[in-house]
Amino acid sequence: MIAITGASGQLGQATLKHLLTKTEPGNIVAIVRDAQKLESFSGTGIHIRVADYNDMASLKIALTGVEKLLQISTSSIGEQAAREEWNVVTAARLQGVKHIIYTSSVKPQENHHFLSARQSLKTENDIIASGMTYTFFRNSLYLETIPQFIGSGLYDGNIQFPAGDGVVSFVSRIDIAEALSIVMTEKSHENKAYEITGAAAFSFQDIATILANEKKLPATFTDVEEAAMKEQLAELQMSTAEIDWFMTLAGSVRANEFSHVDHTLEEILQRKPTGLIDFIQSI
Repeated sequence: MIAITGASGQLGQATLKHLLTKTEPGNIVAIVRDAQKLESFSGTGIHIRVADYNDMASLKIALTGVEKLLQISTSSIGEQAAREEWNVVTAARLQGVKHIIYTSSVKPQENHHFLSARQSLKTENDIIASGMTYTFFRNSLYLETIPQFIGSGLYDGNIQFPAGDGVVSFVSRIDIAEALSIVMTEKSHENKAYEITGAAAFSFQDIATILANEKKLPATFTDVEEAAMKEQLAELQMSTAEIDWFMTLAGSVRANEFSHVDHTLEEILQRKPTGLIDFIQSI
């Protein structure tokens, strides 16, 4: 059987939908904390198993009979994230999972600004050390996160973000889900690290220009100071830890750590991936 941890999230559910077109439902295990979040899949025939990333016993039970696992990176941060991801890897190893597909971050390095990229690298190393075969999907930032980054700028054209001239090879979450479903149901992907990006990289000034052209907005980009950005996030009731995490992401964009462009996604999909202009037109 093939399984997905974090299956109730947006990437997990999109991947499940593609998997249902590629293999028998009885071959699929969706692992979630809350089964009600997968209510829309209750009649499909897939196995829905409940496990908590912080409960090794539940993870081991949920992974019974699983040969290939898609480990979607946790949404937690800091030490909590490290513990959760290590638990999944360890449970998979103990239960005899043969192959792990892990959603990592593009070009992860120990000195990466982005906290989650450093965490992804640690989990990659844990998976390699486990002895299981692996496929790493090193994803750039999702196109679908752009509205979160630019906020009201999507409607009034006033984009404020501390990104400087940094560029990002934005990639569609839906395209990634389709590619994951292909890799999960094919062979020949063992022990490979795939850099998963869009076909080009864009700055936030580019986003403003595209908004102006496609949505006819008087769009502008302002490279705000980090202190001002922190104040805006605090007004949204974000915790200090969440604000610090977000600022590491902004620093990573500014440092061009999401600028890498690779054509592996197109090769897996055998088609052109969704581009930034396509995405903005669809909003």
